[in-house]
Amino acid sequence: MNVKKRNILILSGILFIGLLITYSNHFKNGFHFDDSHTIVNNVNIRSIKNIPKFFVDTKMVSSSKDHWGLRPVVTTTLAVDYWIGGGLNPFYFHLSTFIIFITLLILMFYMFRKITSEALEHKWAVYICLFAVGWYGIHTVNAETINYIISRSDVLSTFFIVISFCLYVLKPKTRKNYLYIIPAMIGVLAKETIIVLPMLLFVYVFFFEKDKSIVDFFKVKNVKTSLNLILALLPLIIGIVLVQSYTLIKTGSIAGLSNNVVHYIQTQPFVWFHYFVSFFLPFSLSGDTDWTVIPNFFDDRVIAGILFLGALIYVTVKTSLQRRTRPIAFGLLWFMFALLPTSLAPLSEVMNDHRMFFPFIGLTFSITYAIGLYVLKFEKELLNTNWKMNGVRAGIFMVLFSYAYGTYQRNKVWLNDETFWYDVTQKSPKNGRGLMNYGLTQMAKGNYPEASNYFNRALKIYPNYHTLHINLGILNSAMKNYQKSEEFFNSAIALKPNDDLPYYYYARELSKKGDLERAMIYGEKAINLNSYNLANRHLLIRTYYGLEEWTKLKDLVAETLTILPNDQVALEHKDLANNKKDRLTIMAEEAEVNPTAGKYLELSLLYYNRGMFKECIEVCEKALVLKPDFHQAYNNICSSYSSMKQYEKAIEACEKALEIAPDFVLAKNNLNYAKNQLKPQQ
Repeated sequence: MNVKKRNILILSGILFIGLLITYSNHFKNGFHFDDSHTIVNNVNIRSIKNIPKFFVDTKMVSSSKDHWGLRPVVTTTLAVDYWIGGGLNPFYFHLSTFIIFITLLILMFYMFRKITSEALEHKWAVYICLFAVGWYGIHTVNAETINYIISRSDVLSTFFIVISFCLYVLKPKTRKNYLYIIPAMIGVLAKETIIVLPMLLFVYVFFFEKDKSIVDFFKVKNVKTSLNLILALLPLIIGIVLVQSYTLIKTGSIAGLSNNVVHYIQTQPFVWFHYFVSFFLPFSLSGDTDWTVIPNFFDDRVIAGILFLGALIYVTVKTSLQRRTRPIAFGLLWFMFALLPTSLAPLSEVMNDHRMFFPFIGLTFSITYAIGLYVLKFEKELLNTNWKMNGVRAGIFMVLFSYAYGTYQRNKVWLNDETFWYDVTQKSPKNGRGLMNYGLTQMAKGNYPEASNYFNRALKIYPNYHTLHINLGILNSAMKNYQKSEEFFNSAIALKPNDDLPYYYYARELSKKGDLERAMIYGEKAINLNSYNLANRHLLIRTYYGLEEWTKLKDLVAETLTILPNDQVALEHKDLANNKKDRLTIMAEEAEVNPTAGKYLELSLLYYNRGMFKECIEVCEKALVLKPDFHQAYNNICSSYSSMKQYEKAIEACEKALEIAPDFVLAKNNLNYAKNQLKPQQ
């Protein structure tokens, strides 16, 4: 092995270790955002036997009707992760994405090496390519795509684009046998951005194999050359169009197109400018931006965007004139072409961090190559002066270290919903969805005043957001503002009557209050609208059981087990349906035979939900005999006395709970409620 190859292997190993360290803290990060309906609540990925259905049934991709579509390659990989991990273990989902990402980086090196060799023959060229791959691999902007599991669609589509590109340029024989087309057609089933590939291949051949510039493209004498190139790429174009047509026919429509086309497109140059700046200064990254379309064409941002786009095009044309600088132009065209699909379709979100993943391959290569050419001007000086060469090495290290540090810190944001959505509220304070979702994390902790604050802030921004109305219904129910809760649930249904979620959450709250008859009505509406949402099935199973609707329960349990044979909720209720005993009766019998504090507490909740408050208090007192410091039992006594409007006794019980567990948030909330209700009586 010669010295050069050894150095490349050593540097590659160092970069690989650096990449592992950079992302070492991301494997434990949880599911976020759209992961909920595509992974967590998507019953279809829980069996690899469903994989063939992923390619034909649009309902398999998500538990949410609003997101039904066809991305079978992505859904298949998720099902495999679920199978390997034995459930919803985020580690295996992150590991899969990371392995694909590493493979992509390896392919990128060979791709960059090929493009560089077309314009630059120098012993340092390989180091330029290695630096470009390393910079891209640890770039802070890419942290969202790697952490956000369902953004694997971006990783996979980019992966298949690069495979096809590498086959075409590195293995010319595949042009004749058309093998390079296969990865592209698979990639369409991951994401729609594959349509950019023919454009990239056209530019590569035109620039490097035909040795022509952008200016040459517009010359009449080169029209035949261009047409011949298009003809050569026609099988690829046909393959992509056929697969894409299949997915569109199956889907029926493209989800998420809700913005004004003109306003959206005129906003995009400024978005591109933001992306470009983010490459160098990735400080304002947000998991859910609050950017909106700019309706005024004469807005300073629109003008700034157009000026930037003009400058970008000028530099691209200029650098395409000479073969030596042509890789810069190629990288910039990659950046622009890769942004076109999300810039021309008026998506509901003007910009997203993960949209930079694919374009930044070109931008990273272009900038790195340009820096490399500049450094080569001082080659002799650097070779003759050790401290200057060491300065260049130190500069490269500092660049990579700085971006790696930024990525490591960005990974921390994705740890859980609270860290993620808090960051969104700081970076995108005008994003109503971000405010709402951070409020949800506070509601889950029992911090109702803070949740209410964020929900109401969100309501000012998105007054007709049905999901926000659902959450306000849940919050007000938890705060015992039942009239307001009803109003918000009804408004959520009115805002989106064909969505199952308002009915499901309303039914869930009715079930908690013991109003099982109405819970059944709304639960049945939810499951009729979307039978693929497992939560709808579980809620209705429990509701049928509570109402002793044995025939309906048997039928729903059987249907659920047909879809998901190992579903625990359905299996638990299978025997209960056959024995025709409700849960309260069974729990009471079990507590009598083998009494424990835990069983009495569970029984007390069943009594409470039935409105049997005296019985709830009695079994809680039995629990306290067995476990005197059982703060949850005191809390349930407090809730029961409050429901019976005996607020002084409720206060006494909650105070005892807080003496034992001072940080028990639920008891604090119940105590405040009882005190507030007692004031008017006094």
